[in-house]
Amino acid sequence: MQRLKNITHHLLSNDWATLNRIDYDYQFDDGSWKRISRECYNRGNGTAILLYNMEKSTLILTKQFRMPAYENNQEEGMSIEVCAGALDKNEDPETCIIREVEEETGYKINSASLVLETYMSPGAMTEKLYLFTSEYTDAMKIDTGGGLESENEEIEVMELHISEVLKMIDNKDIIDAKTIMLIQFAQIHKLL
Repeated sequence: MQRLKNITHHLLSNDWATLNRIDYDYQFDDGSWKRISRECYNRGNGTAILLYNMEKSTLILTKQFRMPAYENNQEEGMSIEVCAGALDKNEDPETCIIREVEEETGYKINSASLVLETYMSPGAMTEKLYLFTSEYTDAMKIDTGGGLESENEEIEVMELHISEVLKMIDNKDIIDAKTIMLIQFAQIHKLL
């Protein structure tokens, strides 16, 4: 991009993910150059999936504690979401989400349809999310799910009727963006 120059990275933290302050010169439309600083959080890319059952008009969602949501509003620490996970290094998104579905929900799916790619917070995070859908049946349930103890996960698996899920969005019981996007995708494309 020709409107950028003199890009420098300053490491602020390199713990669970990497936080940099990036300083750069940016040319505005009027031709002027300005020095800008932004913090950029890099935790890798992620995946999420809406599991749906057309016959029963149900969805599989998860409920788990999310410290950043709690930090923002203590009443919102328990988050109801679609199944999601972080990509391992060099892992393709479909492989990741199939693994995450089994770990978190106990369902064994063989494939998933990529329906959206999105940056959830492009002003602060590098994370790109790959959003999938997949139909499930009761016969696909092979385990209780709940996440991995080694990843300190404690996940409640919820099977809910679509009408209940829509009420939960209206009542602000579901406020996770990726979840709302995937449910709206399902409504637009009449998956249920």
